[in-house]
Amino acid sequence: MPVPSPHAEDEQLALIGQPQPVRVPARLWRSWLTEPTIVARFEAKIYRRADELCTVWTGSVSSTGHGSFRAASLPGTSRRGTVPAHLFAYQLEYGVIPRLGWSGADDAVLCHQCDFAGCVNPHHMRLGTNAVNRTEYYLRRRNLASPLADIRGPAGRTRAVAAAVRAGLANGDESDGIELRIRRAEAAGLPLTLW
Repeated sequence: MPVPSPHAEDEQLALIGQPQPVRVPARLWRSWLTEPTIVARFEAKIYRRADELCTVWTGSVSSTGHGSFRAASLPGTSRRGTVPAHLFAYQLEYGVIPRLGWSGADDAVLCHQCDFAGCVNPHHMRLGTNAVNRTEYYLRRRNLASPLADIRGPAGRTRAVAAAVRAGLANGDESDGIELRIRRAEAAGLPLTLW
């Protein structure tokens, strides 16, 4: 178990592609969230859908299906500076969360209410605890219409939906055409589509 630093209340834990979280100081988050070039790079990797539907992350994806955003290139052997895209989006909308971690059952985590790991719509997320998030996950994944039931797993679903968006944009499709591509990509992984 990592030893808390003297300024632990000013840090968050960002778990991306490694077994141990990386500490990101709140001052660093603030600098990223207020830098127009970083925000513009982030915005270039999202596709906003109409009617408050999921905002699709079209950039790189972690093994958990969450978007990975390189906010900065920091020195060191780890992937410091690469953060979860949904966490970046949430804090861009609501401000820096003073302490966020994934190490204990009572630590605060960001919970997707839409159950789509590739969603970066901050209105589809809420702060909760790791224990509550796990409980909700196990209850909702049994719903065969839920994104959690996707046979491709969360990363496969995120990649398929992002590929549908990119294909639609490359083809010059209108928003209705892209929406149709997204719906097909979502339906392709549902268990009931196999029969």
